[in-house]
Amino acid sequence: MPSITNYHGIIPAISCPFTPDHRIDEPALRKLASWLAGHDGVVAIMTNGHTGEVFSLTPAERAEVTRIVASELEGKMPVISSIVCEGVVEAAEHARAAQAAGAKALDVMPPHHWLRFGFTPGHALEYFDAIHRAAPELDLVCHVYPAWTRASYSSQLLADLARLPYLAAFKVGQRDMNKYARDIQAIRDADASKAILTCHDEYLLASMVQGVDGALVGFATFIPQLIIDLWNAVKAGDLKKAQEVQALITPLKDAVYGGGEPTGEAHARMKAGMYLAGVIEDPTVRPPTEAPTAADNEALRVGLRKAGLLKR
Repeated sequence: MPSITNYHGIIPAISCPFTPDHRIDEPALRKLASWLAGHDGVVAIMTNGHTGEVFSLTPAERAEVTRIVASELEGKMPVISSIVCEGVVEAAEHARAAQAAGAKALDVMPPHHWLRFGFTPGHALEYFDAIHRAAPELDLVCHVYPAWTRASYSSQLLADLARLPYLAAFKVGQRDMNKYARDIQAIRDADASKAILTCHDEYLLASMVQGVDGALVGFATFIPQLIIDLWNAVKAGDLKKAQEVQALITPLKDAVYGGGEPTGEAHARMKAGMYLAGVIEDPTVRPPTEAPTAADNEALRVGLRKAGLLKR
């Protein structure tokens, strides 16, 4: 029996509010989690993603973020916690800590030494198996990195992962539309029951129309309703409506991502946008991530004004 029964819809990768002295702001995090969960169309919340500045958090802090969000949403909505570390022993420790903190599923990012040294399919299968053995009651979500990285999974490996009974969903972010389409087909052919969620924050409409089941994106911690509206239009086959919603999203996408992929500074710009939209009260990010420039903030104001979301 899966620990989360519905992966079909929008799953925000939640931002982590900080106090001005860079501590986790628990009241603000609880408020943000409740606000996100209050949107019809959001089916789960993910903690400790890149948008949550996971690389600035200690292992204990990552578990604490999950504990706070899971406690706030207990009985209302399940929480997925990302696992991002370097080896099977550490990954197992993180998995057990996330489970104890209240996570119902684990998003498994590739170990980051793979970005430098690469990996074999056996490495990946062993890594997922070790995490499963550490927290066997929890679903796993496969976090697929961009095709240009050395941590990119082949279509064959994705098919092999899809056959694992404990792997419930794929968070796909190839940033290569040809490979994206091939990978979706490979997963569907291996096990059509597995959920496929786009994490292409910077081109949502184009990636949503490829036959996926929703989106797991950090961008949804900022503009959840617009992304829900876009997804609903895509599901209804209403291209005109989808284009209208995307036209509101695009200026915000450009202001946050600058025409490229997500980065630490993009997540800082997103926090600034959330502040300007009245979603959070403090846009502080942890060093060495840099705060947005005045020009960045003005671009965010322009996009928010167009979408009717500007509050400050």
